[in-house]
Amino acid sequence: MNYLERFIRDPQICGGQPVFKGTRVLLRSVLAGLAAGETTDAILAGYPSLELADIHAAIAFAAASAEEDLPVPATARAMRV
Repeated sequence: MNYLERFIRDPQICGGQPVFKGTRVLLRSVLAGLAAGETTDAILAGYPSLELADIHAAIAFAAASAEEDLPVPATARAMRV
């Protein structure tokens, strides 16, 4: 799945924050809901313009972001060599 196809950033929509294409639903709102323990069914009920694939895309985005942004501790770097 190319999760980036599910999002858009447009300065004219929600101040340029990432939203799901065709909606004004913020990516961070869905991620915050998931982090708070909301179920996918609850999120879909709260945002009826979303599809399950949108939630999967949000999770894929978060996973990819975590891989890129989390620093590797010095001890772990030393073990990889």
